[in-house]
Amino acid sequence: MSLKDEFKAFIMKGNVIDLAVAVVVGGAFGKIVTAFVDGIVMPLVSYVLPANIKWEEWVLGKFRIGAVLGAAVNFLIIAGVIFLVLVKLLEKVTKGKEDVPLLNITTKECPACLEQVPLKATRCKHCTSTL
Repeated sequence: MSLKDEFKAFIMKGNVIDLAVAVVVGGAFGKIVTAFVDGIVMPLVSYVLPANIKWEEWVLGKFRIGAVLGAAVNFLIIAGVIFLVLVKLLEKVTKGKEDVPLLNITTKECPACLEQVPLKATRCKHCTSTL
């Protein structure tokens, strides 16, 4: 197989395409969050501050603390949304699927000897413990 064919096979894998889509969507989402923080969140912070100070202009020596603060708030919002959407929402979605009983279950495990016994059995055939 030539290098060109290998590269084409690599690019056409589903996970590479999914990753490319995720990067593009993530970049767009980052811009939305940055606009939200710059346009809504940080102006609300400015109401708490003295009237003549803008958060974007906060400096400590030559360090632009305001820009760092805005980036930190952006990060926290993005991390919070990712946590809520990916972790909590997917947890609820997958939890619902696990709760569905399997119809093909015909055996259960004996709590005493851990052997498989028929589902309707009241006594284990291996250790004779009551189920």
